[in-house]
Amino acid sequence: MGKAINGPGVAPAIGPYSAAITSGDLLFCSGQLGMDPATGDLRDGVTAQAEQALVNLRALLAAAGFGVEHVVKCTIFLTNLADFATVNEIYGRTFSEPYPARSTVQVAGLPKGGLVEIEAIAQRVG
Repeated sequence: MGKAINGPGVAPAIGPYSAAITSGDLLFCSGQLGMDPATGDLRDGVTAQAEQALVNLRALLAAAGFGVEHVVKCTIFLTNLADFATVNEIYGRTFSEPYPARSTVQVAGLPKGGLVEIEAIAQRVG
């Protein structure tokens, strides 16, 4: 069994799950909403929520001793696939080549009424 991850700037889980958990050299990050970790409030609009979700993901990775360069797979959940280009542009500012594998899907709804949620799997190398 792995170790649950928590730390400064990490948004708390809003249910009975870990924000992230390690398993050997892997880190499994639960979906990050565009939620301010200090207040629990969602940012306004898909742009701000996507930016905040990635800030939250970076904080979660850092708390476990990982960085975005360790991410091997992401899944993006959108409540409106029409926001794909906007979120894709923001995502592209966070990751660099070789980009992680990724799936993007439209969902009927997200917790707290979120517009975007981003989850990731990272692997420590070396």
